[in-house]
Amino acid sequence: MPWRFQAALLLLALTPAFCQPEKLAVGKFLVAGRDLADPNFAEAVVLLLHYDEDGAMGLIINRRTDVTLARLFQDFKEAKGRKDEVYIGGPVELQTVLALLKSAIKPDGAERVFSDVHLVSSKALLQKTLAEGAEASAFHVFVGYSGWGAGQLEHEIKLNAWHILPADAASVFQSDPDSLWPRLIRRTEMQIAAAPTTPNDSRRSFRH
Repeated sequence: MPWRFQAALLLLALTPAFCQPEKLAVGKFLVAGRDLADPNFAEAVVLLLHYDEDGAMGLIINRRTDVTLARLFQDFKEAKGRKDEVYIGGPVELQTVLALLKSAIKPDGAERVFSDVHLVSSKALLQKTLAEGAEASAFHVFVGYSGWGAGQLEHEIKLNAWHILPADAASVFQSDPDSLWPRLIRRTEMQIAAAPTTPNDSRRSFRH
Protein backbone atom coordinates (compact mmCIF):
# COMPACT_ATOMS: atom_id res chain seq x y z
CA MET A 1 0.00 0.00 0.00
CA PRO A 2 1.55 3.38 -1.01
CA TRP A 3 2.70 5.40 1.99
CA ARG A 4 0.61 8.44 0.94
CA PHE A 5 -2.53 6.29 1.02
CA GLN A 6 -1.58 4.87 4.39
CA ALA A 7 -1.07 8.41 5.73
CA ALA A 8 -4.47 9.49 4.40
CA LEU A 9 -6.17 6.55 6.10
CA LEU A 10 -4.41 7.40 9.36
CA LEU A 11 -5.58 11.01 9.16
CA LEU A 12 -9.15 9.88 8.52
CA ALA A 13 -8.97 7.59 11.53
CA LEU A 14 -7.64 10.31 13.82
CA THR A 15 -9.78 13.21 12.63
CA PRO A 16 -13.05 12.40 14.46
CA ALA A 17 -11.38 12.12 17.87
CA PHE A 18 -9.09 15.09 17.31
CA CYS A 19 -11.81 17.38 16.04
CA GLN A 20 -14.64 16.34 18.31
CA PRO A 21 -16.09 19.68 19.50
CA GLU A 22 -16.04 20.30 23.23
CA LYS A 23 -19.34 21.06 24.97
CA LEU A 24 -19.91 23.79 27.53
CA ALA A 25 -19.62 22.39 31.04
CA VAL A 26 -18.08 23.05 34.42
CA GLY A 27 -14.35 22.38 34.26
CA LYS A 28 -13.88 23.54 30.67
CA PHE A 29 -11.67 26.34 29.41
CA LEU A 30 -13.05 29.21 27.35
CA VAL A 31 -10.22 30.54 25.18
CA ALA A 32 -10.85 33.99 23.74
CA GLY A 33 -10.79 34.16 19.96
CA ARG A 34 -8.29 36.48 18.27
CA ASP A 35 -11.10 38.81 17.15
CA LEU A 36 -12.70 39.21 20.58
CA ALA A 37 -12.25 42.96 21.04
CA ASP A 38 -13.86 43.42 24.47
CA PRO A 39 -10.92 44.59 26.66
CA ASN A 40 -12.37 42.69 29.61
CA PHE A 41 -11.83 39.41 27.80
CA ALA A 42 -9.26 39.98 25.05
CA GLU A 43 -6.70 37.14 25.16
CA ALA A 44 -8.41 35.68 28.23
CA VAL A 45 -8.59 32.07 29.33
CA VAL A 46 -11.63 31.39 31.54
CA LEU A 47 -12.21 28.33 33.69
CA LEU A 48 -15.95 27.59 33.86
CA LEU A 49 -17.15 27.11 37.46
CA HIS A 50 -20.89 27.08 36.84
CA TYR A 51 -23.02 26.39 33.80
CA ASP A 52 -26.73 25.69 33.35
CA GLU A 53 -29.77 27.03 31.48
CA ASP A 54 -29.71 30.20 33.58
CA GLY A 55 -26.20 31.24 32.59
CA ALA A 56 -22.52 30.69 33.27
CA MET A 57 -19.82 31.85 35.65
CA GLY A 58 -16.06 31.45 35.59
CA LEU A 59 -12.66 32.87 36.44
CA ILE A 60 -10.10 34.38 34.09
CA ILE A 61 -6.99 32.43 35.06
CA ASN A 62 -4.30 34.34 33.14
CA ARG A 63 -4.69 37.93 34.43
CA ARG A 64 -2.14 38.22 37.20
CA THR A 65 -1.74 41.55 39.01
CA ASP A 66 1.16 42.98 41.00
CA VAL A 67 -0.91 42.95 44.22
CA THR A 68 0.36 40.37 46.71
CA LEU A 69 -1.75 38.19 48.96
CA ALA A 70 -0.22 39.94 51.96
CA ARG A 71 -1.50 43.26 50.64
CA LEU A 72 -4.96 41.94 49.72
CA PHE A 73 -5.44 40.17 53.04
CA GLN A 74 -3.95 42.79 55.34
CA ASP A 75 -6.32 41.69 58.12
CA PHE A 76 -5.32 38.03 57.82
CA LYS A 77 -2.34 37.08 59.95
CA GLU A 78 -2.19 33.89 57.87
CA ALA A 79 -1.28 35.95 54.78
CA LYS A 80 1.58 37.86 56.35
CA GLY A 81 4.66 37.67 54.15
CA ARG A 82 2.84 36.08 51.20
CA LYS A 83 4.38 37.49 48.03
CA ASP A 84 2.37 35.50 45.47
CA GLU A 85 0.14 37.75 43.40
CA VAL A 86 -3.62 38.10 43.11
CA TYR A 87 -5.45 37.46 39.83
CA ILE A 88 -8.33 39.36 38.22
CA GLY A 89 -11.05 36.75 37.77
CA GLY A 90 -13.29 39.01 35.70
CA PRO A 91 -15.09 42.34 35.59
CA VAL A 92 -18.02 41.34 37.84
CA GLU A 93 -18.04 42.20 41.58
CA LEU A 94 -14.37 43.00 42.05
CA GLN A 95 -14.93 43.02 45.81
CA THR A 96 -15.61 39.27 45.68
CA VAL A 97 -12.64 37.04 46.54
CA LEU A 98 -12.43 33.44 45.32
CA ALA A 99 -9.60 30.95 45.12
CA LEU A 100 -8.66 27.80 43.26
CA LEU A 101 -6.83 25.08 45.16
CA LYS A 102 -5.19 21.94 43.84
CA SER A 103 -5.60 19.16 46.36
CA ALA A 104 -5.83 15.40 46.08
CA ILE A 105 -8.36 15.47 48.92
CA LYS A 106 -11.39 17.76 48.65
CA PRO A 107 -11.26 20.25 51.55
CA ASP A 108 -14.38 20.57 53.66
CA GLY A 109 -16.40 23.51 52.36
CA ALA A 110 -14.71 23.56 48.96
CA GLU A 111 -16.43 22.82 45.65
CA ARG A 112 -14.80 20.45 43.18
CA VAL A 113 -14.41 21.99 39.72
CA PHE A 114 -12.61 19.15 37.94
CA SER A 115 -10.06 16.49 38.80
CA ASP A 116 -8.17 17.73 41.89
CA VAL A 117 -8.96 21.43 41.38
CA HIS A 118 -11.40 22.93 43.90
CA LEU A 119 -13.11 26.29 44.38
CA VAL A 120 -12.63 28.05 47.72
CA SER A 121 -15.26 30.73 48.33
CA SER A 122 -15.60 31.21 52.10
CA LYS A 123 -13.48 33.47 54.27
CA ALA A 124 -12.95 30.71 56.82
CA LEU A 125 -11.63 28.26 54.24
CA LEU A 126 -9.43 30.94 52.66
CA GLN A 127 -7.85 31.60 56.06
CA LYS A 128 -7.45 27.91 56.75
CA THR A 129 -5.82 27.31 53.37
CA LEU A 130 -3.41 30.19 53.97
CA ALA A 131 -2.66 28.93 57.49
CA GLU A 132 -1.80 25.52 56.08
CA GLY A 133 0.78 27.17 53.81
CA ALA A 134 -0.70 26.32 50.43
CA GLU A 135 1.94 27.14 47.83
CA ALA A 136 1.42 29.41 44.83
CA SER A 137 1.90 26.42 42.52
CA ALA A 138 -1.37 24.98 43.85
CA PHE A 139 -3.28 27.98 45.18
CA HIS A 140 -4.41 31.08 43.24
CA VAL A 141 -6.58 33.88 44.60
CA PHE A 142 -8.92 35.92 42.39
CA VAL A 143 -10.86 39.14 42.78
CA GLY A 144 -14.01 39.39 40.69
CA TYR A 145 -15.40 36.82 38.31
CA SER A 146 -16.85 36.49 34.81
CA GLY A 147 -20.56 35.97 34.23
CA TRP A 148 -23.03 35.42 31.41
CA GLY A 149 -26.82 35.46 31.40
CA ALA A 150 -29.02 32.77 29.91
CA GLY A 151 -28.05 32.09 26.30
CA GLN A 152 -25.39 34.84 26.20
CA LEU A 153 -22.33 32.60 26.24
CA GLU A 154 -23.82 30.22 23.67
CA HIS A 155 -24.45 33.19 21.36
CA GLU A 156 -20.87 34.42 21.75
CA ILE A 157 -19.52 30.96 20.97
CA LYS A 158 -21.58 30.81 17.76
CA LEU A 159 -19.86 34.04 16.75
CA ASN A 160 -16.45 32.44 17.42
CA ALA A 161 -15.73 34.71 20.38
CA TRP A 162 -14.70 31.69 22.44
CA HIS A 163 -13.18 28.27 21.86
CA ILE A 164 -13.89 25.44 24.30
CA LEU A 165 -11.10 23.17 25.56
CA PRO A 166 -10.87 20.63 28.39
CA ALA A 167 -9.21 22.18 31.44
CA ASP A 168 -6.06 20.87 33.06
CA ALA A 169 -4.49 21.73 36.41
CA ALA A 170 -1.08 22.56 34.94
CA SER A 171 -2.64 25.38 32.91
CA VAL A 172 -4.76 26.64 35.80
CA PHE A 173 -1.67 27.02 37.98
CA GLN A 174 0.68 28.05 35.19
CA SER A 175 3.65 29.95 36.64
CA ASP A 176 3.82 32.10 33.48
CA PRO A 177 0.17 33.07 32.85
CA ASP A 178 1.11 35.43 30.00
CA SER A 179 2.12 32.42 27.92
CA LEU A 180 -1.14 30.53 28.45
CA TRP A 181 -3.44 32.22 25.92
CA PRO A 182 -0.93 32.10 23.01
CA ARG A 183 -0.38 28.38 23.63
CA LEU A 184 -4.07 27.50 23.88
CA ILE A 185 -5.20 29.65 20.95
CA ARG A 186 -2.63 27.91 18.76
CA ARG A 187 -4.01 24.55 19.90
CA THR A 188 -7.56 25.55 19.00
CA GLU A 189 -6.48 26.87 15.61
CA MET A 190 -4.72 23.59 14.86
CA GLN A 191 -7.94 21.74 15.69
CA ILE A 192 -9.99 24.09 13.50
CA ALA A 193 -7.54 23.64 10.62
CA ALA A 194 -7.81 19.85 10.92
CA ALA A 195 -11.60 19.84 11.13
CA PRO A 196 -13.55 18.93 7.95
CA THR A 197 -15.46 21.86 6.48
CA THR A 198 -18.71 22.01 4.54
CA PRO A 199 -19.81 24.42 1.78
CA ASN A 200 -22.18 26.09 4.25
CA ASP A 201 -19.53 26.50 6.93
CA SER A 202 -19.19 30.19 7.76
CA ARG A 203 -16.98 31.79 10.37
CA ARG A 204 -17.72 35.25 11.67
CA SER A 205 -15.73 37.56 13.85
CA PHE A 206 -17.05 38.70 17.25
CA ARG A 207 -16.66 42.36 18.07
CA HIS A 208 -18.35 44.59 20.62
